[in-house]
Amino acid sequence: MPHRDKELGGSADEAFSSFSSQGSRHGSTTPGHGHGAPVFAMSMEAGDVKSAFVARDLCGKKFPLPVDSEHKAKTVRLHSFAAPHMRTFHLAWISFMISFFSTFAAPPLMPVIRDSLNLTKVDIGNAGIASVSGSIVSRLLMGTICDLLGPRYGCAILILITAPPVFCMPLVSTATGFILVRFCIGFALATFVSCQFWMSSMFNTKIVGLANGTAAGWGNLGGGITQLVMPIVYDIIHRDLGAESYSAWRLSFFLPGLMHLVIGILVLTLGQDLPDGNYSALEQEGERVSDSFVQGFLHFISSLDLNASEQEFAAGDSGWRYILIPSALVQVFMQAVKNYRMFVLALTYGYCFGIELTIDNIIAEYFYDRFDLNLATAGVIASTFGLMNIFSRPLGGVLSDVVAIRFGMRGRLWCLWVTQTLGGVLCILLGLTNELGLSISVMLMFSFFCQAACGATFGIIPFISRRSLGIVNGTTGAGGNIGAVLTQGLFFMSSKYSTETGIKLMGIMTVICTLPLLLVWFPQWGGMIFPAGSTTEEDYYRSEWTVEEQAEGLHQQSLKFAENSRSERGKRSTAATTPVNFVDLGLRSNTSSGAV
Repeated sequence: MPHRDKELGGSADEAFSSFSSQGSRHGSTTPGHGHGAPVFAMSMEAGDVKSAFVARDLCGKKFPLPVDSEHKAKTVRLHSFAAPHMRTFHLAWISFMISFFSTFAAPPLMPVIRDSLNLTKVDIGNAGIASVSGSIVSRLLMGTICDLLGPRYGCAILILITAPPVFCMPLVSTATGFILVRFCIGFALATFVSCQFWMSSMFNTKIVGLANGTAAGWGNLGGGITQLVMPIVYDIIHRDLGAESYSAWRLSFFLPGLMHLVIGILVLTLGQDLPDGNYSALEQEGERVSDSFVQGFLHFISSLDLNASEQEFAAGDSGWRYILIPSALVQVFMQAVKNYRMFVLALTYGYCFGIELTIDNIIAEYFYDRFDLNLATAGVIASTFGLMNIFSRPLGGVLSDVVAIRFGMRGRLWCLWVTQTLGGVLCILLGLTNELGLSISVMLMFSFFCQAACGATFGIIPFISRRSLGIVNGTTGAGGNIGAVLTQGLFFMSSKYSTETGIKLMGIMTVICTLPLLLVWFPQWGGMIFPAGSTTEEDYYRSEWTVEEQAEGLHQQSLKFAENSRSERGKRSTAATTPVNFVDLGLRSNTSSGAV
């Protein structure tokens, strides 16, 4: 193996010679793989001593972007397509954008589709719920799939298997078939989880809000682009090519179907799971230890000795000790479930992203019916709501990162609460306006704060759990879809409420469901109301691993993440950074080289 992290300068080379054999990886390195203890490439300042390294990946290639000790990029260069960080960034948001485009390709054509299929308001409401409810399950599963197979396979496989339902839309002839197809297409929205998992794996904690917000925001653009593009495609087929309305809207769905196939193949061939390589390559090199349910189960089975004596059983030498000691089979799941912060953020995300999904389903038809507009005009107006994502969600992430510089995690929480509450208030105002121009203006302001809250949410999510990141991402994403299902079911399914009344009630519900953010408290950083305790970042993330797992060195990457997350203290105590514990980080003595 070549030396992937080389020191620059003679003094640095001598002082840090023990670091030169290996680079750190997203996953842990454990004894027994023939590589010894992991050595981390780092940029560290301690007095007037500074180490400088050229970070390299598994193949010895230099990273084109500046990276931290986990090889996560420390900057986002939107104009770049350099592998692995920026290529992954663009593949992630484009795949998510296409899933949004196909999921919400039907609403802008709903006035035509409802006449063609004789849909009632209940049918349309059921179809809207179906389009976002399918991804509740797929988002929950996607977190584990990302942990197990990697985000590349998770994203590509999901995009490709949801292409056939998109191509099936032209075959629909009944309300039931329409609802079923929209349900199946909606599974593609789980690409959001792989997108956010990828960003958290590729970009440093100080810019994770920007990376998550921009990738997800640009992905959400699909909801606006489809409102604009699908009516145009329909008009071209219907007016310019002379197809009947009955056929034109059906043929329009070949566009999103083809988009699924193209991006699925690109993700599969060009994507990369982690900065240093794909899961399979890292595991072969011993640079990654799988912490999945399946690996934990196999570890458990392989450790059993069915012929163990009673003495061996009592002593725990038979492998049955894994029944008494939480194994990797349950630890990843349990660490996520026990963390109440995940559920609070899932709830609040249901009333920012969930509201956005609801608006994507109803807004074109709302303007078409209420203000007596034609299909194309209603589509253009509706598209502006989704197109705001080009800067609103990224700005939410940026704002979260900016306030964190001064106020740390407490600032991130306040940022989310303020933006989401303002979004709820503007949603109420949208339901109260009766004039077209004013409605458009209020909708745009509402759109900004609603989407900025989504970006601010994922400025917090990566810090909830290092070990269970995939499950936390998946559960939070599923919370967004659950919020959409509840909102559409309560307010837009029947004639009990008019659409404008439903929008007003949806805003009230948003304000109320954002209040639980007051309960979120990190012992190492504090919360919106209460300050931090005496717990350190290392204590918080180390607690996700059992004593036995720590003895095996499986927690080392969590400690590295803890070191990088000290910036969440804000100005309060960042200057007094806790010294790096080299033993905890696995920087062991190397007697063969004479290293300290």
